[in-house]
Amino acid sequence: MTRTTRRKSWSGVVGLLMVVILLAMTACGTKQEASNAGGTSGAQTKKNFVVGYLNVMDDAQAMLAYEAKLYDKHGLNVTMQKFNSGTDLIKAMVGGQVDAGVLGFTNAVSWAAKGAGLKVVGGAQMGFHSILVKDGSSIKKVEDLKGKKLASQGQGSTADIVLTGVTLKNANLTKQDVQMVYVEPAQAIQSLAAGAVDAAFVFEPYDSIATKTMGAKQIYEIGKVWPFPCMVTITTDKNLKENRAAVDQLLDAQKEAIEMLQKDSKKSAELLVSKFADKETMTSHHGGEIKSVDVIKQAIETQVFDWKITPDQVKRMQEIADIMKSQGILEKSVKVEDILDLSWEQKQKK
Repeated sequence: MTRTTRRKSWSGVVGLLMVVILLAMTACGTKQEASNAGGTSGAQTKKNFVVGYLNVMDDAQAMLAYEAKLYDKHGLNVTMQKFNSGTDLIKAMVGGQVDAGVLGFTNAVSWAAKGAGLKVVGGAQMGFHSILVKDGSSIKKVEDLKGKKLASQGQGSTADIVLTGVTLKNANLTKQDVQMVYVEPAQAIQSLAAGAVDAAFVFEPYDSIATKTMGAKQIYEIGKVWPFPCMVTITTDKNLKENRAAVDQLLDAQKEAIEMLQKDSKKSAELLVSKFADKETMTSHHGGEIKSVDVIKQAIETQVFDWKITPDQVKRMQEIADIMKSQGILEKSVKVEDILDLSWEQKQKK
């Protein structure tokens, strides 16, 4: 989706900073938060299940399934456990504190290479990572980043892997050609607004917030040129052996949530807006007020949520695993098919 940015001034920066500070507190805070989905009649007969998530738009289906009471509808008494990073989440899963989670596919690959008993059991979201610049910037394409400061997530993250192995590589650049600044997405947007960096490589809702409140301009979005399954649903071999029915119920609920995201972005945004904004409005780069729910609605609509994992996506997953090996993130090669269990998806096709 191409956005038109017509900003005349940076008067909305103050409003932006308030929003990204909130996001830093929620998505990148230091405390894990849990909430229980009890209180419904017959809840005592429902299977207790702990679902890990990150407070980012990539995990919208996991959060929406909870907020819309879809887990409960499908027979689960879910506790939502928020984590600061995919690494923290998957460590908790391996340690038995979390039953399943929606997180980056690269986390599953990294831990599978170490022998962890994990399986990817369903799709979630196709990768969305955009490069943003200030309106009026001389940077018009990826090649123009040479010698410039680019803010992105830390080394080894999904963002870093695809930035290096796909985005920069396709522009005949390496990270040595760019001045990398490794920060969390909220800080990346703050740095861009302050002029501390020339561009930022971010995901949603940071893209939508920056374009709406700062008038930032998107010059690249990887999902348009190199679609890949970024977020997936992961569980443990132990859960598949002992609680497969509960895993299937989880996937049923998230499938329904994904369908809501696809068909009713407005209702979905209304249920999710409190995750990303503490006020009903944000200050736009034009100086007026825009509804926070409309910004979140836009963030939802830029995404491609998909509960399926197609053969083409499996091939792309293998490409990513091979990139990780070439970058030295993996000590040995991983055969992606070995960490997939698509039994639930096969049932959907019957």
